[in-house]
Amino acid sequence: MIAKDVLDILAALDGNDIWVGGGWGIDALVGEQTRPHEDLDLMHREDQEPEVLAALGKLGFAETLSWRPVRFVLTDPAGREIDLHPLRFAPDGSAEQSSLTPGEPFRYPASAFVTGTILGVTVPCLSVEQQIHFHQGYEARERDLHDLALLRKLAEPI
Repeated sequence: MIAKDVLDILAALDGNDIWVGGGWGIDALVGEQTRPHEDLDLMHREDQEPEVLAALGKLGFAETLSWRPVRFVLTDPAGREIDLHPLRFAPDGSAEQSSLTPGEPFRYPASAFVTGTILGVTVPCLSVEQQIHFHQGYEARERDLHDLALLRKLAEPI
């Protein structure tokens, strides 16, 4: 997945509430691509899912993996993957995502929804704090260590 792909996908989803997470979300916070990316993680409003799926379907994406209601993956004929994470929003702007543990959803405070840049284009993404939070509780791979180092640097006071 290259930066232009990400921008093309986000353009196709215009009008829906989407946030970039994962590696591309971290690179958006940094303002430049720092490593190769196998996929694109997107958070979306659960109630907008039909529109999101229709827009991505027009680009040739079809569902190839379902861990609903937690997450699901769409793949296109070129092998590009989008990992979609449905969110349910509260009136205060916070959100929850189902987890594999019933009654213990992933929580997103309202402050988790920020912007970054990809190829100089402003994109909605997850905050440094939220990205750090999601990098806890599992054995970090090499790319996770890379991402965490970037996040820690971004979190340092100026």
